[in-house]
Amino acid sequence: MANREVNLTKRVQTAEGPRFCPVVLSTNGRVKPNAVTVNGKEQRHPEGAYYIEWYEGARRRRLSVGRDPADALSRRLAKEAELNAIVHGVAVTPQKGDDARISLAAAVRDFLEEKSLQRKGKTHADYETALRYFQLSCPKQFLSEISRKDLLGFAVYCREELELAPRTVFNKFARIVAFLRAHKIKVHETGDAPRFVEEEPEVYENEDLEAFFAACDPREKLWFEFFLMTGMREQEVMHACWKDIKFGDCVVRVSHKPELGWPPKAYKEREIPIPTKLAAALKRLHAKSNGCPLVFPTAGCRPKLDFLDCCKAIAKRAKLNRDAFWLHKFRATFATRCLWAGVDLRTVQLWLGHSDIESTMRYLKPSRSQKTRDKVNEIFA
Repeated sequence: MANREVNLTKRVQTAEGPRFCPVVLSTNGRVKPNAVTVNGKEQRHPEGAYYIEWYEGARRRRLSVGRDPADALSRRLAKEAELNAIVHGVAVTPQKGDDARISLAAAVRDFLEEKSLQRKGKTHADYETALRYFQLSCPKQFLSEISRKDLLGFAVYCREELELAPRTVFNKFARIVAFLRAHKIKVHETGDAPRFVEEEPEVYENEDLEAFFAACDPREKLWFEFFLMTGMREQEVMHACWKDIKFGDCVVRVSHKPELGWPPKAYKEREIPIPTKLAAALKRLHAKSNGCPLVFPTAGCRPKLDFLDCCKAIAKRAKLNRDAFWLHKFRATFATRCLWAGVDLRTVQLWLGHSDIESTMRYLKPSRSQKTRDKVNEIFA
């Protein structure tokens, strides 16, 4: 592509995932609304924002130009004229619509539009919440006006006005840093991120699990044994399909489900070994599945969304503390038990789908079992 050429694309969700696809022009040269070319064929995609792209030397640059096709085409032509002028040595004033003068509200809208194509529901909702809080705390109208003071003020707002927990404040701060970084803005300095105490992950004690499973019916017992014995995240369990389970090898796979519009976290697929008894129980359930591809579907063969509500209802039925039962705690228990049993960190990291070993090391929780206490007594007998 020559330096003076500017392309107009739209970022849309395709069967292969989010992609920047060329727009379709009508005979009069205008952009056909919601029409893009995917693998050489015209398709309709109302979702997504338009982008202009060009090269500065060997570096490709992309800029979001909103969701209006006419405005996007105008921005492409203006940028192309600007680049042509530069090539011919003519001094130009940058477009007012570039990041330098984009409004905060428009930047948030376009950023969330793009994230909706990249991220799963919970992550997108977390970004949406953080950006809403930031807009409430920040008085600035344009991105270029945002300063370090605004970012630090946002942390104070979350801590003092919203009374969020320290870890939550840190997470919201990190979301805003990511948003600003996406627009090539860096205003924070080392040490600005809010501090919090990294708490030791909580795991279920054996007696609590025994009481919990005793209160389950057979179907509920299989749901939560699956959580406990695979260490899978909630979304991974929701989207588990029969094609992911190798009954003979006693293995379950976490895989991309384009037909359900669901990718695994960080698009990482993996395999997890499961106990023989769990594989046998799943095989019996499979015989009754009536053709639905999901392992734990709703009556309408859709992903089950209420595992947490079911978990707390069972805890209440077992006369246990409902607040002490949540889904991620099964994952923490899986990781901790694997490490206590002598499985090496690297293997547990792969089973959990962690990107870094530090995340797995959090589950190197000290054992406080009677067996461990007996060993201490033996050491100092």
